[in-house]
This record gives sequence, C-alpha cells and structure tokens, in this order.
Amino acid sequence: MPEGDTVYRQARALNDALAGQVLTRCDLRVPAFATLDLSGQHVREVVSRGKHLLMRVGRQTIHSHLKMEGEWRVYEPGEPWRRPAFQARAVLATVRAQAVGFELGLLEVLPTVREADAVGHLGPDLLGYDWDEREAVRRVAEHPDAAIAVALLDQRNLAGLGNEYVNELCFVRGMLPSRPVRDADLPKTVALAHRMIVANKDRTVRSTTGETRRGRTSYVHRREGMPCRRCGTAIKRMQLGRNELELRETWYCPTCQS
Repeated sequence: MPEGDTVYRQARALNDALAGQVLTRCDLRVPAFATLDLSGQHVREVVSRGKHLLMRVGRQTIHSHLKMEGEWRVYEPGEPWRRPAFQARAVLATVRAQAVGFELGLLEVLPTVREADAVGHLGPDLLGYDWDEREAVRRVAEHPDAAIAVALLDQRNLAGLGNEYVNELCFVRGMLPSRPVRDADLPKTVALAHRMIVANKDRTVRSTTGETRRGRTSYVHRREGMPCRRCGTAIKRMQLGRNELELRETWYCPTCQS
C-alpha cells in the first residue's frame, strides 16, 4: 500500500498540474458518481491527508484513497495513457493537463465543508502543515497493551505511516515490532517517524538507510532470511494486527531488536 510520502508527492504533482484551472472534463467511473459532472468548475487545490487525497473543485471535494494498487498519473492533453483504460476510475482534464486515477481503492465526492466525514478520524498528519507531535504521542499512548507496530500503523493515532516505515522505524529504534506500547519511548519514536518520512517526501526512491542503491534502501522490510546489515543475523518475519483479519507481515532482526 502506498505510504504517506507517496500520496504527498502525487497530491503535489496534481496540484501543480490542475490548481487554478477549469475542468473541461470530469469522468468519474464509479456507479455512485458516474453521472456527476464537475466540468466548468475551478480546481482550487489538491492536498494529501495521511494516505488520503483531497481534490477541491468548486465547492466539492473529490476524495480518493489509493489502497494497494491505486495511483494518479498526469499526462499532457492527448498524450496516450501508460496504463490500460479499463483500470481508470477517474479522468479529470483541463486545457493544459489531464489527470487519471487508476485502480483507486476509494473514490467519492462530498461537499468540501464535510471533508471531516472522510478524514476527520485521522490522527496528526506526519506531512501536514499542522503536524502535532505531542498529540500523536498522546494518541499512541492510549493503547498501552497494543504492539508498537500495530499502534503506529493505526491511522487514527498518526496519519501517513505504512508497513515499510513501521518495520524500519522499529529496527532503527531497536524495538521488536511486538513490544507493548507501554514499554516504548514514544516521544523519541514519534519524532524519528516524522524525521524519516520528511527525509523521503521529495525522493523518488524511498530510503531509510541513507543509501539509494538498489537493494540497499531498507534494513529489514521484506528481507526475511537475509543478513542484518548491522550484525549479520538472519532477518525474521512475523504477523501482527489488531485482530485476525488485520494481520500484517512484519520483519525484524532478533538480535538488534528486543
């Protein structure tokens, strides 16, 4: 699933391409909004909120979530799409650009004054202008019995972290992903999460190691059986989640993390 930095960059690219212009085409390919046409409306701005994308058009907001496979791409007018047309869920065009949302996990339109209905449940946004570190720490601390990895993945606590960041964050902090929240240094953990995602927000290649060479960008994420970059111990994998339906694959070093 794309993480907060990916959505942030997509929102910025869409804002650069569309903001301040009038829509000449609005084709929303989901049943609930298939007849809605926002052509003739001004695109005011496009912003991200955690892993959610908000496109404010006139008095409406087009809300999308990429889920696992989704993405937005920007093309010049008339430029061929580089993904199959049947995957397109939204097509928005102006005289200067066209934006296509492919395989979006969620697509809806709501009045901008009701955006809170879509994203009001989210915790502080790690890449938001209103990032609030203390509030994020407070929300995570409300779940003392939860595994730290599960609490950090909960978008209601802080918005923007996905599985890759959480795996890497636990390694850098020397914590097993299963460590109870009560035993974690939350202020330092949340502060590091913020620094880590901010460092990557303008990169096309995400790196938590400081290296951008292929195969050298992560410490533990998806490296089961491979040697730890610090101690050489084989990386292991476990599953964690709030319940059986929300189990996520998690990678860790049994020597460097406790």
